[in-house]
Amino acid sequence: MATKLILTHDVSNLGSAGEVVEVKDGYARNYLVPRGLAAKWTKGAQKQIDQMTAASRNREIATVDDARIVRDALQATPFVTVSGTVGTSGRLFGAISTSDIADAVKNELNQTIDRRKVVVKTPLKAVGDYSVVVNLHPEVAATLKVRVIAK
Repeated sequence: MATKLILTHDVSNLGSAGEVVEVKDGYARNYLVPRGLAAKWTKGAQKQIDQMTAASRNREIATVDDARIVRDALQATPFVTVSGTVGTSGRLFGAISTSDIADAVKNELNQTIDRRKVVVKTPLKAVGDYSVVVNLHPEVAATLKVRVIAK
């Protein structure tokens, strides 16, 4: 049996937010719905789908050329600085979030990126230099260097 769902977040190898997909019952019941990645599809959910696609269109970079311009600006900078509260061992209290990185890019480079498109492979929990990936467009990704400093 297949279950019809609305994706609320981008799911790799399945689809992007706002899409209606059909998946196996167990995948929906045990993984997608409990983690908040999808919601059950109903006839009245079409309005929700329309709102989500409109919001993503507003956040998304329109063309590949615009995405390439933003990518070049991100990669031209040596690093973006993010600060956090540090304990005695040099480790942060908590971790640097993707929204912290997006805010730093906005403040330092005057470029707007969506925090949901920032991919952090390992949590940034210590002072130092890191590399993160920013998916600007389905065809364009940028590598951004992030320097974490003590507050």
